Amino acid sequence: MIVDLPDTTTKNVIQRLYEVREAGGAVTLGRVLTLVVGIGDEADTERSIEAANEASREHPCRIIVVVHHSRSERTVLDAQIRVGADAGASEVVVLRLHGALSSHSDSVVTPFLLPDTPIVTWWPGDGPDVPREDPLGRIALRRITGPSTAEPRGLLQRRWEGYASGDTDLAWPAITAWRALLATAIEHPEFSPIDRAEVTGPADDPSADLLAGWLATALDVPVTRRDGAEGAVLSSGDDTVSLVRVSDTVAVLSRPGERDSRVALSHRHEWDCLAEELRRLDPDEIYEDALAGAARVAYES
Repeated sequence: MIVDLPDTTTKNVIQRLYEVREAGGAVTLGRVLTLVVGIGDEADTERSIEAANEASREHPCRIIVVVHHSRSERTVLDAQIRVGADAGASEVVVLRLHGALSSHSDSVVTPFLLPDTPIVTWWPGDGPDVPREDPLGRIALRRITGPSTAEPRGLLQRRWEGYASGDTDLAWPAITAWRALLATAIEHPEFSPIDRAEVTGPADDPSADLLAGWLATALDVPVTRRDGAEGAVLSSGDDTVSLVRVSDTVAVLSRPGERDSRVALSHRHEWDCLAEELRRLDPDEIYEDALAGAARVAYES
């Protein structure tokens, strides 16, 4: 069920939400958090709601979608309520802020926050350079950005400079399987300590940059980042361990003295990465280390 409330107030939206819940019997018990979604481009709205709905099946929550429109427009709040089949395992409140309201998003959102539940803010687009200073970031325990493909290296540098406990990025869970496979591969008994590493991937892929940063910090060795097919090579003298993607779902793992093996390595959906980040509400120190390590990576064409 979708209920549109044009040119309304927060009080009216809350009242209508209760009425919809009473009339439709919407499930509202057992919600474990409030997920605030900050959107700067109307075109991203439906995709972001779909991803949040899918993630809510694992993490029942109230989803509050805040769509920022031009500050030069007339000051108006347009709202929408989604429950039932249109809201996954949650209820969705869409708030479209026009005019001066766009500068006061935290005040508009506050009446809709669930009591006694953690607040997580997610920006599906580029998001702010310093998430904790954004109005929607200040109210959140966890702040999830991106991933952004627009100048990812410079953006990651700014994110590191403005990092605060609780920050993370969807480019990070995108490489969870990569990190697990590489960590297991270098435990080979005949493989000596690693002295250098190389990560390849599209130039606009922030996940590859974070993988390189993670290796730089975890191994404390020089790491080179190059444009190319997705892969990572860890070297010890003349021996190498490599993991190279050969299709959308498969990569080849090579280790000294063993036959190459094909391993499942699918590209992860946005909702899957979001669901992983919602599993933890404590600070992610490994992500912080990867951000710091990215500044040490040597980029070569």
